[in-house]
Amino acid sequence: MTDDRPGPRRAPAELLHRLRMRHATDPVTHVERVPARAGEPVPWPDWAPEELRAAFARRGVAAPWRHQAEAAELAYAGQHVVVATGTASGKSLAYQLPALGTLLADPRATVLYLAPTKALAADQLRAVAGLELDGVRPATYDGDTPRAEREWIRRHSRFVLTNPDMLHHGILPGHAHWSGFLRRLAYVVVDECHTYRGVFGSHVAHVLRRLRRQCARFGRTPGQALAGSRSNPTFLLASATSGDPATAAGRLTGLPVTAVTEDTSPRGGVTFALWEPPLLPPTDPSVDADLVQVRRSALRETADLLADSVVEGVRTLAFVRSRRGAEVVAANARRALDEAVPGLGGRVAAYRAGYLREERRELERALLHGDLLGLASTNALELGVDLVGLDAVLICGWPGTRASLWQQAGRAGRSGDEALAVLVARDDPLDTYLVHHPEALFGRPVEATVLDPANPYVLAPQLACAAHESPLTPADLDLFGEGAKEAVDSLVEAGALRQRPTGWYWRHRERPEVDLRGEGGAPVCVVEESTGRLLGTVDGGSAHFLLHTGAVYLHQGVSYVVDSLDLADGCALVHAEEPDWSTHARDVTSLSVVSVRSYVDAGPVGLFLGEVDVTSQVVSYQRRRIATGEVIDTRPLDLPARELRTVAVWFTLSPGSLAAAGVEAADVPGALHAAEHAAIGLLPLMATCDRWDIGGLSTALHPDTEAPTVFVYDGHPGGAGFAERAYGTAAAWLRATRDAIVECGCETGCPSCVQSPKCGNGNNPLAKPEAVKVLDVVLANLATAGAGRPGGDGPDEGRPGGDGPGEGRPGGDGPGEGRPGGDGPGEGRSGTLPRQGERTVLPSPTGSGASD
Repeated sequence: MTDDRPGPRRAPAELLHRLRMRHATDPVTHVERVPARAGEPVPWPDWAPEELRAAFARRGVAAPWRHQAEAAELAYAGQHVVVATGTASGKSLAYQLPALGTLLADPRATVLYLAPTKALAADQLRAVAGLELDGVRPATYDGDTPRAEREWIRRHSRFVLTNPDMLHHGILPGHAHWSGFLRRLAYVVVDECHTYRGVFGSHVAHVLRRLRRQCARFGRTPGQALAGSRSNPTFLLASATSGDPATAAGRLTGLPVTAVTEDTSPRGGVTFALWEPPLLPPTDPSVDADLVQVRRSALRETADLLADSVVEGVRTLAFVRSRRGAEVVAANARRALDEAVPGLGGRVAAYRAGYLREERRELERALLHGDLLGLASTNALELGVDLVGLDAVLICGWPGTRASLWQQAGRAGRSGDEALAVLVARDDPLDTYLVHHPEALFGRPVEATVLDPANPYVLAPQLACAAHESPLTPADLDLFGEGAKEAVDSLVEAGALRQRPTGWYWRHRERPEVDLRGEGGAPVCVVEESTGRLLGTVDGGSAHFLLHTGAVYLHQGVSYVVDSLDLADGCALVHAEEPDWSTHARDVTSLSVVSVRSYVDAGPVGLFLGEVDVTSQVVSYQRRRIATGEVIDTRPLDLPARELRTVAVWFTLSPGSLAAAGVEAADVPGALHAAEHAAIGLLPLMATCDRWDIGGLSTALHPDTEAPTVFVYDGHPGGAGFAERAYGTAAAWLRATRDAIVECGCETGCPSCVQSPKCGNGNNPLAKPEAVKVLDVVLANLATAGAGRPGGDGPDEGRPGGDGPGEGRPGGDGPGEGRPGGDGPGEGRSGTLPRQGERTVLPSPTGSGASD
């Protein structure tokens, strides 16, 4: 193993001290010490084959930890189990032990392993193959698998590693080719199952039900059933620490699941620092520095910290929110290192989805073997890739949830050594609040994984897929759960299914088109024009922002400028160039009302449910000096608008009612904006969704409503049922929203009440006290109108299938790698919006006209 570090390895506390001393003012606002923990080993289970014990011993595992053995015993006895323990707690051994033990004891048994990312599946393949067990023959089966190898894998591999997408698009539609494998399936391993949340998780839940259905059809002979039953393989799930993992795993699989949550593995201590970048001196000396305060960017601060850590000989991983940001951090760190020690910059690289498979695997290998000392990555490496030997993790900006924060921090210290984690705050109210209020991060439980398999917008298209695989029967409807019969009836009425005495049959030759992840279209290839060389790919949803004409595209530290973008052919032509400027796309988002399904007239307040068009268009880009951030110019772009037709719930208020409640005209935008954020955050209490599945918009005067308005909409084509649920429980939902704001102890707003981790406006403006007044007006008038539960709250018929979640879901090699600057489907847009399309004038609540 290569480990020729430029200097002696620093202890975390010493490294943090040295990093802090390089600043005139201390950038650290808080240091949290997570103490080390001793492990609790137990003997191997009696049923564990000696060959397997020896293989683990060769890998340095003398005995399992107690939680590993407990989970393995439950699974080997045929109970479905989820292991929900911390990062680096050895969850892999907890499922490898019963799965591999069964494969060694039963020469015909098979195991299916599901991972949300290709990087994780490749890492697990290395781990299983490294045990060198005779007859197991592990292999990955995904989009990168050469076609020449696929037939061999179907026939001979007994441990197949894949992802939900390949299971959905390839294995289940081709179940006849997999009949032998499915007939002998003993275990289904679902790794990192906490990533299957929201609409994406609901889709995956039905993919697993379709898998169970095919296993039941093919069955297993009783003599082969060492684990699992004839129609039900045992499910083994692994999750990061999450709230109520047994319930979430049960929803995901449709089965009773036992949770193992006590972490008994040893853990090195972690020094966790909250870091606020320093203020920049004013560019104009005549301006009072106290009046104009601008902080150094988190990207540049993270790049310097990464470079400093490498100089100190510390193997460091920096997590950056966007793909472009990861490239920028890596490039700046390399530049600084080469200036200090020529050639040292070669020890730093970037890692993200969109790289070719060979590049990703080489980067993983180089980091594992010490050829690289620093890596700037998107959350592509957040999941359980075994990065043994990392000393420090830098987290550039709040990642959105405490679960992600601890998952990323846990990448360091995996070998049991002391580790350093640093959260570098971005210059926005949310990050600023967190680094000055450590109680919001430490000592609090992580979020629960939320999904809803009964969502009719997910259930109907999944039932269509199941019917295409084999005709549905009444018994199958019990498997798919609540709402299945109604969904089948809607598919029959829509002409997608034909009912016969033996069941329901798919009527079309082609199979249903159902996208689990909803990533915004086919990927766009990035091609070097002079050579024709394929550099990588960018998902269709990000192409307008990253590959517009004139954009600077970074790939492993090399800069390219885009000459042309052909969206029809899915190709961007680029040439190599090292400009002294960067590019930043600017988009305009608007929302127009298409139709009203139902509404409540509550005097000065109106409550509505209907269809809306959310339109987003990249209209220009800025060129900024890399050294100073100075804007050179703004150049127009002519790119097509993107439109999302979805379902929204919204409420309007008359200006007079706001004035009477004490909300000044200048505070109306901030009041509505804060109420919108809080309402989105509280909707998961009423509708089984994830806040990343919904978006919002607030405006002091919307042209369609002619009044101050707050919209909350489903971030999925055709809607996903969340807005209907919000409309049906509006009084309870908004009451909970109001109470959450009032009960929060902060003065001006924080992440616990009105700040949002995915705000398109940077959490500005926000007016917390005025938001309470807005909600008081809404609730009082809804109560007077008797609108505690307005009519029309059931989902309308509409088209049978939503296309799955938008950006922010696990995809390719990175979960939730969204486009830079777009963290949610339009949440946080405030102010008057431009008109789009034909005007729809809605029923106007009393006194809510624009002239009031």
